[in-house]
Amino acid sequence: MATLGNPSNTIEILQKYQFHFQKKFGQNFLIDTHVLEKIMDKAQISKEDCVIEIGPGIGTMTQYLAENARRVIAIEIDQNLIPILQDTLSGYGNVMVMNEDVLKVDMHSLIEEQNKGNSIKVVANLPYYITTPIVMGLLESHIPLDSITIMVQKEVAQRMQEGPGSKEYGALSLAVQYYARPEIVAHVPPNCFMPRPKVGSAVIRLTCHDRPPVEVKNEKFMFDLIRASFNQRRKTLVNGLGNAANLNLGKEQVEAALTAMELSPSIRGEALSLEQFAELSNILCQ
Repeated sequence: MATLGNPSNTIEILQKYQFHFQKKFGQNFLIDTHVLEKIMDKAQISKEDCVIEIGPGIGTMTQYLAENARRVIAIEIDQNLIPILQDTLSGYGNVMVMNEDVLKVDMHSLIEEQNKGNSIKVVANLPYYITTPIVMGLLESHIPLDSITIMVQKEVAQRMQEGPGSKEYGALSLAVQYYARPEIVAHVPPNCFMPRPKVGSAVIRLTCHDRPPVEVKNEKFMFDLIRASFNQRRKTLVNGLGNAANLNLGKEQVEAALTAMELSPSIRGEALSLEQFAELSNILCQ
């Protein structure tokens, strides 16, 4: 079977099925074998692994996964791609293709059925417009997850691994780092895709923590606090949190908590580390 990492094979398949790219699904197919090999290497896929691939497209990366993993579950939203996937993956007995929206799939049941509830790995070339909901959905669902290795827009990858004080640092950085250790493992230029995206991409590997690096009394409250802190970045924490309707906090309360932490009442959210947000959250949720 012809590997699809080669551009001419990709073009041939697209012409055979008269496939048209759908802007609404943010489709950009990888056409670079070096990048595909690097993703396999960095995702550390082995014959023991059950892998969930989100957005397999025409099956380019799926073929590589099928060669390296024990079991691959490919979840594709575009029903026009299903016959193509049945064709390009016909040589592999260890792949299951699902025509579903990944945000609506019951992952716990799927992993229970397909992998006896054991830890899985996620690998994906994600549509940029929906990267954050997919990543956060996976992390917040507390499914048995070993790692997530994904191709995303370069700026989003940078945001995921940023620390306090930079303008890229925000709610996404904190949420990702609470659940996982992020590491950018490759930079990928636009010419590695068809059609070419307008922006550069990066592969980031999120290695999930066995347990979060901070102790939090109320996880949901901490994330509400974090979101409110970055909703209006220019505001001080006292104003940002004091004005957030869903938190029911008075400005005096926030100021007292910051004083107890020996922080200035004029400090902004972008200056606080994950540890400090956890401490602030534990004080305020009393």
